Amino acid sequence: QVQLVESGGGLVQAGGSLRVSCAASGLTFRSYAMGWFRQAPGKGRQFVAAISASGVTTYYKDSMKGRFTISRDNAENTVYLQMNSLKPEDTAVYYCAAKYGSSPVLLQYEHDYWGQGTQVTVSS
Repeated sequence: QVQLVESGGGLVQAGGSLRVSCAASGLTFRSYAMGWFRQAPGKGRQFVAAISASGVTTYYKDSMKGRFTISRDNAENTVYLQMNSLKPEDTAVYYCAAKYGSSPVLLQYEHDYWGQGTQVTVSS
């Protein structure tokens, strides 16, 4: 049974930093590209960042470039999202997702598995 479990969310002040993690089990992690998405209150879920199975290639939503960094540790079956210079508009539930194959993708429907999400709240 595949499980993706996010952790590391919480409350942080604007301008602060937070790192969320996603631990994967039940799959061959190094064979999956990974993505992070988020859903703010009253809004649809949107793409944040993605990383290839090897970790070499990364993609970001334009508004996150320079602030967020996606990375992975294939030995630990974990993907990370480091978030710096956080803004109140970054408040959302953050989800990780896995897509079988080496290349990262940006679209939700292309992902095979999803985690339950972790809440990130940025106060002004």
